[in-house]
Amino acid sequence: MYAEFKVASKSAGRPTSELIREAMELYRRERLRPVGDLAGFRPRSAGRVLRPLTADDDLLDEMLDSDS
Repeated sequence: MYAEFKVASKSAGRPTSELIREAMELYRRERLRPVGDLAGFRPRSAGRVLRPLTADDDLLDEMLDSDS
């Protein structure tokens, strides 16, 4: 694995240790300290609105209905 970093560092013109530090930081952020709340997420576009929501589109009443 170290050899792969060494080759990549030469082609990028950067020290091997710098690439390894970046890889470790990425691993730490994604695996060791995953985002646990929605505050850390950035909004994303889901595309254009296909149709406006109506009162019939609300599922909360169905979810709270104990008879379902």
